Amino acid sequence: MVFMKADADITKTLADLMEVATAGFATGLHIQFTTPTFMFQTYPRGWAEEYSREGMVARDPTVAWAFGNTGRIAWRDLMPVDEGGVLRRAGEHGLTHGLAVSLFRGGTRSIGGFARSDRFFTPEEEELIEARMTTLHDATASVRSLPEEVRESLRRLSVAFTHP
Repeated sequence: MVFMKADADITKTLADLMEVATAGFATGLHIQFTTPTFMFQTYPRGWAEEYSREGMVARDPTVAWAFGNTGRIAWRDLMPVDEGGVLRRAGEHGLTHGLAVSLFRGGTRSIGGFARSDRFFTPEEEELIEARMTTLHDATASVRSLPEEVRESLRRLSVAFTHP
């Protein structure tokens, strides 16, 4: 059954991302205008609340880069254009080494930010993250809502999510 396969891919893929992005991540999948169909997030609550409360998405260099590009880029390469200090403030929450990923497939865009506090991502980890983002994008392409079993699995993983 297609939905069961997609459900399993979503849960396993998010668990894989949690293992490599040890300080957290946020993904916006199938963005229409500025709203993702699905958003999965594991960033620390304090950072997520501060980011939302202060409307940092409007000045986040990772988001600006992701809407104009595809592929991946290390946050350190975006520091020169971080005029709003978003990456510096993320670092204050332990998100010191990060990666932004942007995909455009099947007519929709998905973006993600991934972080570690201990070291930069290796090239192999960067490839794995981009591959897992592709899996999430593809697994959710025809899904409009998550079954309760998947939602419960995500809660157990401590993955915050939004969807219609």
